[in-house]
Amino acid sequence: MDLRNQLFIGGSWRPSSSGETFTTINPADRETLATVARAREQDVDVAVAAARAALSDPRWSQIGPPERGRVLNRIAGLLRERKEELARIESLDCGKPLNQARNDIEVSARYFEFYSGVADKLYGKTIPLAGQYLNYTLLEPIGVTAHITPWNFPLQIACRGIAPALAAGNTVVHKPAEQTPLTALLLGEISLEAGLPAGVLNVVTGFGNDAGARLTSHPHVNHITFTGSVETGRLVMKAAAENIVPVTLELGGKSPNIVLADAEFPSALKGVSTAVFANAGQICSAGTRLVVDSKLHKDFVQQLQKHARSLRIGPGLENPDLGPLISEEQHQRVQEYIKIGKQEGARLLTGGKVPDDPRLRQGLFMEPTLFDEVTPQMRIAQEEIFGPVLAILTFRDLEEALEIANGVSYGLVAGIWTRDIKKAHWLAARLQAGQVFINEYFAGGVETPFGGYKKSGFGREKGLEALVHYTQVKNVCVNIDLQADLETQQGKPQTQSGVTL
Repeated sequence: MDLRNQLFIGGSWRPSSSGETFTTINPADRETLATVARAREQDVDVAVAAARAALSDPRWSQIGPPERGRVLNRIAGLLRERKEELARIESLDCGKPLNQARNDIEVSARYFEFYSGVADKLYGKTIPLAGQYLNYTLLEPIGVTAHITPWNFPLQIACRGIAPALAAGNTVVHKPAEQTPLTALLLGEISLEAGLPAGVLNVVTGFGNDAGARLTSHPHVNHITFTGSVETGRLVMKAAAENIVPVTLELGGKSPNIVLADAEFPSALKGVSTAVFANAGQICSAGTRLVVDSKLHKDFVQQLQKHARSLRIGPGLENPDLGPLISEEQHQRVQEYIKIGKQEGARLLTGGKVPDDPRLRQGLFMEPTLFDEVTPQMRIAQEEIFGPVLAILTFRDLEEALEIANGVSYGLVAGIWTRDIKKAHWLAARLQAGQVFINEYFAGGVETPFGGYKKSGFGREKGLEALVHYTQVKNVCVNIDLQADLETQQGKPQTQSGVTL
């Protein structure tokens, strides 16, 4: 692909300091897509310095919130103008079906559009104290923000964090996943065209063990936003702790879809399938556990099995139901978990292998896979697989459903399917998950807060809650007691005021 094989730093394109490059592949056929510059520690230092300088650049620090919002809105418009180009690149780079990639670009634009309207509404508060004081708060930018993003939603997750960071007046250094760096570079190009000042957004393409590690441990980074695995999340936290830097972590998930006996059958069936097979199951909030009422189990699973077998598999540009997995490593990981499921005694209903279609042999494809007779303690019911694999468990009453749903170390998302609103709210109040969907999956949107309980991470992205992480609260307290001034003028003695810490 004819894309820049350079880093985007300080508003300009430059090769990596070492001159090194790496390639990105199309997982549908394992062919090379593009050659990309490989950033090392020195390049990260340059990018952070550019972001630090841009914080005090009057072109950014003094333009005022309304103009910040207008710049972000122009980015949204340019993303929409280039929607088809970006979607095709995203589909090729990470393998997802073209329609899903188009939706990702629209959501990316929506992030900038949403936060563009917030930039001039970051109000402080006044705090009522005794009459002699005026007390108020200010919301100030936190500084240089680092964003390390995954390969499953390359542009969308990048924009999810970058847009609110910029709306609050911060500057950004973004390291996209090495598997899918292409649209991040185009975002840099678009930001320049939209009028974002040089150095406000920087993109360094490289690997986690050097570029990522340097970014998370850099002494001049003021906040880290990371989306990825629990294991890497731990390393990010440790690095941030050395500099006392706050982090927002969105990590793994093993989300349940709880289907009650009174659920609206067709809607639940479609929702459960979408929850686990969208993006070939490579979604942190994927509904990879079906927790179904034993009275409904047989009929529901039969229909789900039939539906899974009807799904089309193919390259993303053909707009199939399932595209390929992202990498050879992930392909092997999913196959290993399928072996584990069989060894643990779960019953494989359908899928579980590489497709027989000779046309797909060169790609990293896997069939949609259903395991029945899964028990809560099995690894396929406890561990994140990140592939098109569904573990099916049954329950007899609400208490058992809740116990199964909460019985994992993750707590990102949960789905509930029922016509009984009382049961729905009873479950929603007790589920250990940061987001609960009722009678729909992947509900809500850019406006709704998103984040996890337990090992799914902490902090919230999306919505207004995201801005908490990209602003600092400053309190100002002014003594406006005129009586004290009068007494001073009259020479009367003053008393020492008390101090409260």
